[in-house]
Amino acid sequence: MSIKERVLVGMSGGVDSTISALLLKEEGYEVEGLYMKLHSKPGYHEIHQARAQKAADFVGIKLHVLDLQKTFNEKVFQPFIDTYAEGKTPNPCALCNRNLKFGEMIRFADEIGAQYLATGHYINSDGTYLYTASDDTKDQSYFLFYINKEILPRLKFPLGERHKKDIKKLAASIEGLESFSSQAESSEICFVETTYTDLLKEYVEVDKIGEVVDKEGNVIGEHKGYMHYTIGKRKGFTVKGAHDPHFVLKINPETNQIVVGKKEDLACYKVKLNNLNMFDDRKEFDTTVKLRYRTKSVKCHVKIVDDIATIELEEGVFGVAVGQASVFYDDNKLIGGGWIIES
Repeated sequence: MSIKERVLVGMSGGVDSTISALLLKEEGYEVEGLYMKLHSKPGYHEIHQARAQKAADFVGIKLHVLDLQKTFNEKVFQPFIDTYAEGKTPNPCALCNRNLKFGEMIRFADEIGAQYLATGHYINSDGTYLYTASDDTKDQSYFLFYINKEILPRLKFPLGERHKKDIKKLAASIEGLESFSSQAESSEICFVETTYTDLLKEYVEVDKIGEVVDKEGNVIGEHKGYMHYTIGKRKGFTVKGAHDPHFVLKINPETNQIVVGKKEDLACYKVKLNNLNMFDDRKEFDTTVKLRYRTKSVKCHVKIVDDIATIELEEGVFGVAVGQASVFYDDNKLIGGGWIIES
């Protein structure tokens, strides 16, 4: 490129963002890094900001630091707490990607005059749509369904066509980056130290003994507090005289009850979504949908009316939870999604 174009790279201190910055610089871009202080987990930023600075120094780029802890608390952390208190299952990563990683970060890119924004996510984009990564074991498209489509032409994902094992090998082969190749993988929810219930206990009353009821409303056992459970869970509660496994079918926060049943009772064939984020204007279509991150996509028919999507599934899906993201795929193309309000 004759005139260097500037790209802002989100730097976490990990191997993926480090190699992304290195690859972009080798391509001839004018690269700058950004480390974002999001949650306030004690000791976290001291370690990771130092790693990000070490990575930036190695690549030879400037590292900016943006303190977004207040915004993170308002738009990601507090909704996380509130969603569990409402008896639903949150998806904080999708909210963080929209509001911070691809919201506040794109605004900062504008401030420094960067034409592009890049991250170490394993995902692809052609500027109009998002696509799954070549490494399907690391694909992160599910968590990026909620980002604003207007910014897609400005996004770069250097690792989209690469595999994680090759990124680690590359880092291990570069003198000065060997330590990055052996770093532990980051946790799925970065601000959860041990379990989500341990975290919730600092903010709400989690341990509150309640009733286990069957589908007819009969009391058949006891549980230790509804926030300990998500849809599909089969342990941590008692069912009197049960010989077969029972699974959580529904959570009633108002009465502190959980409804349980047999595995076949978990099968869901119809789902409704709101707060849709679609990358095109189709209103009724056949496609596939992923209703949870670590599940396979299933065929479905979708009809959208007044920003509510009704999904008819061709096969039953187990463990569908209100509050989770539901994402539509046309083969490897992500075409949009929304938030489950009814299943």
